[in-house]
Amino acid sequence: MQNPTKNLKKTANESKAETTLMMLPSDANPKGNVFGGVILKNVDLIAGIVAKRHANQSNVVTASIDRMTFIKPIFIGNSLILEARLNYVKRSSMEIEVNIFAEDLDYNIRVHAGRAYVTTVSIDKYGKSMEVPQLLLETEDDKRRFKEGEARMMSRLKEAGKL
Repeated sequence: MQNPTKNLKKTANESKAETTLMMLPSDANPKGNVFGGVILKNVDLIAGIVAKRHANQSNVVTASIDRMTFIKPIFIGNSLILEARLNYVKRSSMEIEVNIFAEDLDYNIRVHAGRAYVTTVSIDKYGKSMEVPQLLLETEDDKRRFKEGEARMMSRLKEAGKL
């Protein structure tokens, strides 16, 4: 059977995603700070959406979440805004950058609260890695992100002893 993704290319814009969620008391500690785990769960969810959009019919799983950086706190009552896009695609793996924002809805103030790099892998129904479309680089920014993503991927593989 021929792989339908062979020679197919897709742009980062075709799979990007954004979501906004209200942070509630159940999402936070007694002092009102949103739990990092709540943020990570939502980072993983949106990265999965981006990966699935790019990978078409295959299943996608998270291989790693790294370089998770919390820059500013997010509080009860803030909107959690996540913006996610593909940076790098190898054969079956994809690196998704997720930028995290907190919006104080009372004062209309939006701050960059964090960033994460999520690596996902496309798999078939037997759990074997499956080729995904190549990433079509349209802009200089796309090319820069791809090159930086490739360097991070090589670093991850080296750390894992797979290079």
